[in-house]
Amino acid sequence: MELNAEIFSTLDAAVEALQQAGEIAPGGLIVLGCSTSEVAGARIGKGSVPELGEIIAEAMLEACRKRGLNAAFQCCEHLNRAIVMEESVLRSRFLMQVKAIPQPKAGGSVPAAAWKLLEKPALALAVQAEAAIDIGDTLVGMHIRPVAVPLRIEQGSVGHANLVMAYSRLPYVGGARAVYE
Repeated sequence: MELNAEIFSTLDAAVEALQQAGEIAPGGLIVLGCSTSEVAGARIGKGSVPELGEIIAEAMLEACRKRGLNAAFQCCEHLNRAIVMEESVLRSRFLMQVKAIPQPKAGGSVPAAAWKLLEKPALALAVQAEAAIDIGDTLVGMHIRPVAVPLRIEQGSVGHANLVMAYSRLPYVGGARAVYE
């Protein structure tokens, strides 16, 4: 399968699986962390591919929009792993906005592309999303609300990059007397 088609197919399957397994309601948020270097077969941070960033951001946005979900995009450590999202989502979640415009070499190719594709992009310092997708071991777990539950799908990679996902469930509180169902 051609890489572009693989990206669209895999992200569509990933978002669908997360929405179902995590019972994510419309309006929910899924964060994507992605290394285009890893997708292309290089080491993370050593071979950014802006063209791949555009394809991946577009595929994530499409997969989320068709399910009524919101997409967010984790920047790299050069922007302290800030999150690109629609300003309306940032405001509705009462997140702290920070000032920067992601670039392929300072933020990452996917967040930089997402910034251009979103209607009114904004950068949040951090978020606790309902789910996350990690392509290329970018360590996106810091942006999933507790308790994170790993999820696997048939497609375990995108290009040369490892695919890892998780959704969140409500934490169980109480002790021996607690009832959860």
